Formats: sequence, C-alpha cells, structure tokens
Amino acid sequence: MRFNLALRFYLHYLVLLGFSGVISIYGPHQRAQKTGDILLGGLFPIHFGVASKDQDLAARPESTECVRYNFRGFRWLQSMIFAIEEINNSSAFLPNITLGYRIFDTCNTVSKALEASLSFVAQNKIDSLNLDEFCNCTGNIPSTIAVVGASGSAVSTAVADLLGLFYIPQISYASSSRLLSNKNQYKSFMRTIPTDEYQAIAIAAIIDHFQWNWVIAIASDDEYGRPGIEKFENEMFHRDICIDLNVLISQYIDEAEIRRLADRIENSTARVIAVFASGPDIEPLVKEMVRRNVTDRIWLASEAWASSSLVAKPEYLDVMGGTIGFALRAGHIPGFKEFLQQVHPKKSSHNEFVREFWEETFNCYLEDSPRNEDSENGSTSFRPLCTGEEDIASVETPYLDYTHLRISYNVYVAVYAIAQALQDILTCTPGKGLFANGSCADIRKVEAWQVLKQLRHLNFINSIGERVRFDNGSELSANYTIINWHRSPEDGSVVFKEVGYYSMHNKNGAKLSIDKTKILWNGRLTEVPFSNCSEECEPGTRKGIIDGKPTCCFECTECSDGEYSDHKDASVCSKCPNNSWSNGNHTSCFLKEIEFLSWTEPFGIALALLAVLGVLLTAFVLGVFVQFRDTPIVKASNRELSFLLLFSLICCFSSSLIFIGEPQDWTCRVRQPAFGISFVLCISCILVKTNRVLLVFEAKIPTSLHRKWWGLNLQFLLVFLFTFVQVMICVVWLYNAPPGSYKNYDIDEIIFITCNEGSMMALGFLIGYTCLLAAVCFFFAFKSRKLPENFTEAKFITFSMLIFFIVWISFIPAYFSTYGKFVSAVEVIAILASSFSLLACIFFNKHSPVVIAGPSSHWK
Repeated sequence: MRFNLALRFYLHYLVLLGFSGVISIYGPHQRAQKTGDILLGGLFPIHFGVASKDQDLAARPESTECVRYNFRGFRWLQSMIFAIEEINNSSAFLPNITLGYRIFDTCNTVSKALEASLSFVAQNKIDSLNLDEFCNCTGNIPSTIAVVGASGSAVSTAVADLLGLFYIPQISYASSSRLLSNKNQYKSFMRTIPTDEYQAIAIAAIIDHFQWNWVIAIASDDEYGRPGIEKFENEMFHRDICIDLNVLISQYIDEAEIRRLADRIENSTARVIAVFASGPDIEPLVKEMVRRNVTDRIWLASEAWASSSLVAKPEYLDVMGGTIGFALRAGHIPGFKEFLQQVHPKKSSHNEFVREFWEETFNCYLEDSPRNEDSENGSTSFRPLCTGEEDIASVETPYLDYTHLRISYNVYVAVYAIAQALQDILTCTPGKGLFANGSCADIRKVEAWQVLKQLRHLNFINSIGERVRFDNGSELSANYTIINWHRSPEDGSVVFKEVGYYSMHNKNGAKLSIDKTKILWNGRLTEVPFSNCSEECEPGTRKGIIDGKPTCCFECTECSDGEYSDHKDASVCSKCPNNSWSNGNHTSCFLKEIEFLSWTEPFGIALALLAVLGVLLTAFVLGVFVQFRDTPIVKASNRELSFLLLFSLICCFSSSLIFIGEPQDWTCRVRQPAFGISFVLCISCILVKTNRVLLVFEAKIPTSLHRKWWGLNLQFLLVFLFTFVQVMICVVWLYNAPPGSYKNYDIDEIIFITCNEGSMMALGFLIGYTCLLAAVCFFFAFKSRKLPENFTEAKFITFSMLIFFIVWISFIPAYFSTYGKFVSAVEVIAILASSFSLLACIFFNKHSPVVIAGPSSHWK
C-alpha cells in the first residue's frame, strides 16, 4: 500500500513537471508539430550532445543547451514526417483519418529525452491520476498513441521505462541493445533494427575470418556498449581469440583519461581494435589517435559509428582509413529524395528544426533568430544574414546523403507499422477483434494501450523483403552490409566501399561473405595485417593449444591423415576434397584411386566372358530351333513361345554386361529395368508353357473350348500382360526416383563409383514381382510332378525355379553386406547363375523326342 501510494505521487510529480517547470509549454521548446485526428510522437537526436555547464543553483536552473548539430538526425526526422504525409495522402491507408505528429530533439541525452517524453504521457493519464485536485488540467491536450524513437540505446532504455508505465507503444529505429529485448521489463518497446547481439557475433566472425587472435575491445559505457561488448567477449572466448585490452569510454570522459587510453593502445601488440560505441563516444579517442598519428591499427566499427559523420572525416583518414564497419541493409523510399530537397524555412511552418538546419547548412542566420541576437551582443561569431534563396543541393552535408537509406528507412518502416496497426483497428470486424469478447477498438477514440495490443499482433513484409513482427521474442533478421573506409581519388572525401555482407538468418545458418580484393588496409595496403599472439605455423601444420597459456597462444601440430594446410598459420587443417587424400607432409592432396567393376580387370573379364558364353549358348539353341522349326519335335515344344523364351534369355545374359564398366547415369537407369524386364519375360514364357501342359493333362481331352482359350494368341497376351506390369514398375521408378551414378568416398584412398538406385523400395518391387512369378511358375510345375514319366519338363522347371530362389535369396544379404564394385559383381553373378540354370534345365534336357512331342498328340 505504501509503495503504491509513493508510486502514485511520483507519477503526479512527473506529469506536473510536464505542465510547469522552466518551459512554458509541454516538452522542450523546439519541436516539429502538426495536428491530426491521431498524434504520433517522435524522438530524434537533432544535436549530438549538451553543453557542459556547472549549475551552482544560485538562481533558477536553466534548460541545458544542445550543441553540435546532427544533420543525419534531422534527415531521420524528415523521414518520419515524409512517411506520415505519404500515409495521409494515401487512399489505401486510414481513409478520412489524418495523422499528426509531435517530434522533439533528444540531444542524444537521457535528460532531454525524458523531458520530451513527459509531454507524451501527460494527457494520457490525467484522468486516471485524478490530477484535478492538484491543478486545472481540463485543457484540450492531444494524447499521443505511439512514439517513434529514440536513437541511442541508453536514451531508449530511459524512455521505455517511462512510456512502459503508461503502455504507450515505442518503436525505436536505431536502439539495438540486447537488453531492450527483455519484454518483461520493456513491455511497450519495439524496434525496426536488429539487436546488436547479432552484430557482436558478426564482428567476432570477421576477426575469425582473417585469422586474428589478439585484439583490443572498446565499448561505450552505456546500455549499448556494455551488453554489446559482453556478448562480443563471449563469442571471442568460444572462438579461442584473446582480448588484450578491454575498456569503456564516453564522450564526456576527461582528456587525461583519453591520453592514458591512447598510451595503452600504442603499447599493445594487438593491431585490431573492435569498438562498440556511438560516434560521439568514440570521437574523443579518434581525435587523440589522429593527433599522435597512430596509423598501424585496424578499426572494426559497430553499426552505431561505422558511417558517423563525426568520425568519418577526410582529415582522419590517415589514421582511420581501412576501417571495417557494419551498416544496416539500405532500403528505398520512393520520393524521399525530392522531399529532402524541398526543405525551406518558409515552407516548413510545422517544423521548427528547419530554421536551425538552414542556419547550420549555410552558416548564416535568419531574421528573428536567437543567433542574430547573440551576434549583436557579441556573444557568438559573426554570421551573415540568410537570404532565403540559398540552394540546398549546392552544399554537401550528411542530410542529402540519400544513397544508402538505413536508419531513415527504419524510421519509415516504424511509421508504417503504426499506420498498419491503426488500419487493422479501422477495418476490424466486431466479434473478431483482439479485445474482450472479440470486440474492436474505436479508431476515433483509440488509446495507446489498444495500439500496443494491435502492434503485438502485427506481421507484415517491408519493401526490402524483411518480415516485421513485434510479438514476444521476435527480432528483425540480422542482415548487415560490410563497408571499408576508402579515400575518394577525386576529392579526398570518405567513401564507404561495400566489401561483403553478413546474414544471421540465412537458410543455411549465419553467413559471412567478404571480397578481400576490395579491402584497403590502413587505407592503402592490400595484404591482411598481422594481429596474432604467436608466430606463424608452417604448411602441413595447424595451431594447437598450449596448456597453461591463453588459447590464442599456440603450438604447431601436424595435420591428421586426410587433412592438409597449404599456407602458413592455419587455424585448422582443411579436409581434402572427397576425391583426394593428403600426402606425406600434409601440405597438399593427391587424387584418390577410382575403382569400379572394370572391363579390364580379371574379375570383370571373367564375368563378361561368362555372360558372352551364355549369350552364345542361348543363340546356339535358338539357331537349332530355327533350323529345325518345322520338325515335329520343335513344333511340339510350343515353337513360338520357345523362340520368345530364348530371346528373353539372351536379354538376361546381355543385361549383366550393363553392370560392368564405369557407371554412368544412363547405365544406372537402364541396367535394373533391363534385368527385371528380361527375367519377367523369361519366367512369363515358362509360366504360360507350364500352365498349358498342366491344363492339357487335367482336361484329359482337349476340347474346342480349350483350343480357343489356350491358343497361341492368348499365350502371347498373358506373357505381354505379365511383362507389362514389370514395365510399369520400371516406368514409375524411373519417373519418381531415377537411379544415377554415385561416388563413395568413405574409404580413405579409394573412390568407389557405383549406382545409387534411387529407391530401394522400387528395386524390391522389381525383384519381388519377378520372384512372385517364379513362385507361381514353381507352383504349377510342382503340381505337374505326377504327370506321366515321359513328360519330365515340369520337373526340370521346378528344379530351375528352386535354383532361381536359392540364387536370389542369397543375393539379398550379399547385396547389402558388400560395398563398392562388389555390389555390381554380386548382382551380375546372381543374373548369370539364374540365367544359366534356366537355360540348362529347360533346354539342355531335351534329348528325348518323346519328352517334347508327348503333349502334341493332344492338339492334333
């Protein structure tokens, strides 16, 4: 109870401070403001800092003066105004509703940002705080339903603490501190910039990429630098990279401390300096390093200062040239270039910041300007009077640097995110809303907490393809452009050369890509600088950890077999390509020996000769049958079907030859179907012949009906149907999972080239169907065992089917237990064995004319 009462009076105090205090109107004096049906708040760093002033409290304290104009900050502000005006002029967004804005300068400090934030929360909680007992607060003060800002993480953290008390949604465009990802503490905070946790990983990845292991780490002493450098340290630890020096800095650090820090950097043997800080924070140290002309260091810049106009100056390039920095992915804002060029004090009555921008751009003063009064009093340097005819395009400032819109685009996305949430509220269907009982918010009376609820359910794709979500745990994808500071050969200015990119949410994981040929180290060198603890290792070795010493200090260890290093100071040994193996000193790889069932090796020659022998024997039998085709003995053996059977056996023997030689894609696709179709054709012929003999003897007397149904056409039709099923199995197999040649690299110094069957299930169906027909054939042949002794063909068919089953049952374990070229050899042996058994059992027992001619008497 006591705590709640204290909190209530604290809130009273905050709101009353927004009403009274030293400023006569809500928030800081200077602002950009335009009325509308719905108001959005904005916080932008129009100045880099505040003037240092010692308040002795002898008189009423005055508001701190903001110093050092920030042209980029003003461009970010313009981006918000442009987005709002674009939405107001659009028929697709919020028809008949006008968005207004109230935008303030944070001066890159917490105190100024909180001073502005008080004006956002003032009206939102007047009713709930019952402030009428303290003051007359019945004036019409528009409420702010969402705030875009702030830029720095330290500023945003303070603002988020205040706005979160009143559930006012805050979308930052540049605050990347990972602390702000804590939704329990910062429940109304969102952002359109990736968390710098990914940036810390990316900087560590670059250090690892260039094989540095001895670096200096510097961070700003705030909510941006401390968490960022903490994550960076963890990444460096996991990558076995040492940090020689780790310090915190600030733009308000005294000169003596800066000099001591510069001494420590100069005395360090580390040549790489990774910095997590903003431009204003790193600027004092950079100035000191430039004064000392320390040119042998490589700077790694976080996104906050990688393109800062405070540091990226031509006069600093002798020291800072070659800096490697991270920049956000640039976006495109159609029409923004023209909007920036149209700025003019007389055309911007709603934007009070334009006057100071104009004066700073052209180094003049406008009429009724405070600078005019100061100049007359002699308190400032003289400036001429602005004519109002100055050409904004004639002056080079960061304001008109619209070639790479990064933070400006984030502002643009933030405004559109709020507009999309309001659009969802406007188009909400009662019963399907996000509020109690599916109700919808009233767009004309919408409150900040309702917009916050809608934003948490927002999910859309921005114009560069990134998904924007603000639900719990959602962060933007970390996509950074890697830039290198060059000096322009034309005018000596700083050029940010794109040399690579880093993508954290790549489909295959985090990806770093750098084009080393584009990088100039120290602004002029092309060779990667050395920043390591130990001396280089020779080729054929890698860096190994020494017990009791830092992991970045190492000894050289010989590479393992199958690995090599062909350059000095290799962090790891590279695996040889799949087709290679390491040589004796592990400095290179030689090609592995390639093995397959070759035509030239003895085993392949033997199998090929057996296959050719089978073809010749079968052709010989076929020739005998053709020569004596009109004899009773050939006619009695079902001449036409015997011809087809002999042809299929030739195909069976021939199909085994496809398994010999180097496997190619076409041979892998042909060999199994050729084998399967040939064997099915063969067994189908045997099956039809066997069944015909059985039916003849079981029918006793061949009637005309038997002749009709078991004529030659029907026999060929059955053979065709049985074979067609196998053909369809092969067609489906080749269409869905076609086999192909495959190289097996599992053996150290040998590559086995085999066939990947594509689908073992399909191969199983092919062999299984063949065995099924053989089983049916065996059944009919076995059933015919009681026929008269003269008709012994069925017995030999039974025996051949038994051999067939034994061969292919033995084939299965042999097939799966062998590897390499022996897989093909096993199948060739199985094909040849079963083919010879069929040939021998069916045709080489026909020495008795009675055996063959017996059944023919029934068909005369």
